[in-house]
Amino acid sequence: MLRRQSLRESAARTYARSLPIVPVRARGLTIEGADGRRYLDCLSGAGTLALGHNHPVVLEAVRKVLDSGAPLHVLDLATPVKDAFTTELFATLPGGLADDARIQFCGPAGTDAVEAALTLVRTATGRTGLLAFTGAYHGMTSGALDASGGAADVRVTRLPYPQDYRCPFGVGGAEGARLAARWTESLLDDPKSGVTAPAGMIVEAVQGEGGVIPAPDDWMRAMRRITADRSVPLVVDEVQTGVGRTGAFWAVEHSGIVPDVMVLSKAIGGSLPLAVIVYRSGLDVWEPGAHAGTFRGNQLAMAAGAATLAYVRENGLAERAGTLGAHMLERLGELAAAHPCVGDVRGRGLMIGVELVDPGATGPHDTVPPAAPALARAVQRECLARGLIVELGGRHSAVVRLLPPLTLTDEQATAVLDRFADALAAAERAHTPHPAAPRRAPAPRTATGPSR
Repeated sequence: MLRRQSLRESAARTYARSLPIVPVRARGLTIEGADGRRYLDCLSGAGTLALGHNHPVVLEAVRKVLDSGAPLHVLDLATPVKDAFTTELFATLPGGLADDARIQFCGPAGTDAVEAALTLVRTATGRTGLLAFTGAYHGMTSGALDASGGAADVRVTRLPYPQDYRCPFGVGGAEGARLAARWTESLLDDPKSGVTAPAGMIVEAVQGEGGVIPAPDDWMRAMRRITADRSVPLVVDEVQTGVGRTGAFWAVEHSGIVPDVMVLSKAIGGSLPLAVIVYRSGLDVWEPGAHAGTFRGNQLAMAAGAATLAYVRENGLAERAGTLGAHMLERLGELAAAHPCVGDVRGRGLMIGVELVDPGATGPHDTVPPAAPALARAVQRECLARGLIVELGGRHSAVVRLLPPLTLTDEQATAVLDRFADALAAAERAHTPHPAAPRRAPAPRTATGPSR
């Protein structure tokens, strides 16, 4: 089957290359392959599976729609299923937005919701420019790619995204975040900067594909102030961070800001394709059909999504993700002390990244060692050999990412960390015949944000 896949499917396939398994059954954290092997899935559909695989409340919601005889495809017509989903979604939104919000159902992928958000702010402001950030990832369609960090043909103004470990200003911490905010303000206010008044700013509260980099809360508040003072709509991409992933229902809640537009997908569909934007009613000036999509009326996804949103809210899974994520970050920090190849451990809630580096290749002017993508790939392979599915990300694909479901138990978290530690040791031995001496443990990070 894997051979036929490689012969028939396009060269653009990704996960199938690094994860050569054939899933046939799944429940919660566990996937069973066609060969009978079981795996702990810390990819979770790239963050889509908030409740893990085939959660009973999701299956029940889907069966209820199927058994009711309701239409499965209705374009953007009103249905009881859509009304229930919208009501549940609005009940979870930040109060300052939910009280004055409109919702646009988009094509089923998050990237289409990003396109809708960009069209919305450009229509509302009459401007075309866009502010985005280094390291960003917003999807694979044209406009979303333009706003992402890997854009080949830059048509947006790129701003520095603050980070501790590889700070663009070489200082890190609160000072690095302050300088990033100051640069943004200067660029917008300098009449000779070459940057005209933009249609909007799009930002992730935690960069996922960029390497699991949480934005400092003070910096997020600065971005809200800077955009509000200049009448620039603030768009926050919560495609991967939403529905409890970071320890709050929405990642913007950590900083307390209320954006003008929120882009939502992945977990809001309860494992099925669904994407929306939610925005302030004052921006709702586009014409009928200004953004449309044939599959924006996915009834099964709305039913599964409503059930997922309610379950996360009623069972305090966001708070649980924060607590368990803090424990996992602490243990990973201890692991880093014994392995010089671990450059940084960071994250928020159950959105965790471990950056692997080559400490032996550090130059005289380097503040931190260079990334080690080959080692990261080896760790991923060793994890898979031990029945653990992880993904890679970051600027050089050197960050091992953990995105377990929010239903993860303490015992499962221990099993995940044990397998990861074993895989890391095996990969490090193979790549570093003479490893450097263990270093002093860094200060532990918490689920309420990165250390500063």
